[in-house]
Amino acid sequence: MGHLLSATAAFSVAMACAAQPAWSLDLVEAYRLALEQDATIRASRAAADAGRERLPQARAQFFPNISASASRYRNDLETTGPDALGRSTTTNDNYTSSNNALTLRQPLFRKQLAAQYRQAQAQVAGSNAQLERDEQNLLVRVTQAYFETLLAEEQLLLVGAQKATYTAQLDAARKGLGAGAGTRTDIDEAQARLDLTLAQELEARQNVDLARRQLQVLINRPVLERVAPIDVGKLQLAPPAPDSIDAWTAQAEASSPEIAAARAQVEVATADIDKAQAGHYPTLDAVAQISRSNSDIVTRVDSRFYQKQIGVQLAIPIFQGGYVNSQVREAQALLDRANGRLEETRRDLGVRVHKEFRGVTEGVLRVKALEQAVRSAEQLALSSRRSFEAGARTRLDILNAEQQAGTARRDLAQARFNYVVARVRLKALAGNFRADNVDEINGWLQR
Repeated sequence: MGHLLSATAAFSVAMACAAQPAWSLDLVEAYRLALEQDATIRASRAAADAGRERLPQARAQFFPNISASASRYRNDLETTGPDALGRSTTTNDNYTSSNNALTLRQPLFRKQLAAQYRQAQAQVAGSNAQLERDEQNLLVRVTQAYFETLLAEEQLLLVGAQKATYTAQLDAARKGLGAGAGTRTDIDEAQARLDLTLAQELEARQNVDLARRQLQVLINRPVLERVAPIDVGKLQLAPPAPDSIDAWTAQAEASSPEIAAARAQVEVATADIDKAQAGHYPTLDAVAQISRSNSDIVTRVDSRFYQKQIGVQLAIPIFQGGYVNSQVREAQALLDRANGRLEETRRDLGVRVHKEFRGVTEGVLRVKALEQAVRSAEQLALSSRRSFEAGARTRLDILNAEQQAGTARRDLAQARFNYVVARVRLKALAGNFRADNVDEINGWLQR
């Protein structure tokens, strides 16, 4: 009886240790570090910054283009022609020529510029949507990595508690056999359970190390301390609000950054068609130029010219070998591809929303059911020990009851993890998971 009480005390101590504030990393701190250190989000921010530059580049095409040119050449001119008597003569001149010009060109009509500007707006919207998607993915990745670490640590604690229980059972079986009150089978059964638990403990330690390393990659620092565990009393088990899969699907289609990015690609492809079709239209520019030249004409060597010009320049495309038509067909094919990917994204998003919605709704029921299963399993373990003392149960019954209780505790920890992660993913898919949601989830942890 003393050994059984020792095993129970060992489990209580393990659970008490889990409740002690010995950690220094909670979810908010992990997310803050990931925002600063995660390589993926830093690359995404850089890509968004680069994408936003498309708009000022397109806007710049509407403004005047001012350019300056300067040239200077050394000329060796050989001239052959009749002289005053009609005889053919050849002369050689060596001279330096130069030309300096300042040119201003203002587009008056270029149909492709308007399409190019709309395309740039869509590209910027797509870049912003991609960044928003990656930011929400970071929230999901940090939450998942954090709770995977927490789950691995809780599993290690549970395995340790089972090891203490089986060790006490093995010691009690040996003493009982020595006192003539037990059998060799009791010892073998307890030893087999203990050996299996030792193997499970090794695996649990490896899982803890792997989970910490995955979290370390996100926050770019070693995770040496325990992470703050869930405060079961604060964990909110509630179905999604609104409690309708159709409402969540509609919200996801309206607000998801994935859908927004796919729609932006459709707009980009649509503007690309207009830009390609603009190749059939003429262009009209206003041009002003000031130039200064010296010996720039071979018939007027040693002459200087200072010229001012202002006017309009019209260019009319007549035949380009089918180049523009090919560009239009290419742009149309790219639009079809963008529409196909938008529909693919919409359908896939609907499947994922349905999966996570079920994960939350069924997760609530599963957690509550497993909480009851843990209470029943612990009561069974207690009853088995008391029945053994009364001679109505065997040590094998106690071992089976303890194993059942350990399995129920493990399944409960996994169910809580799955519920939290499904809730986070559902909000992220719907496009309404923000940093304040991290504070909400962090409030479920022990302080």
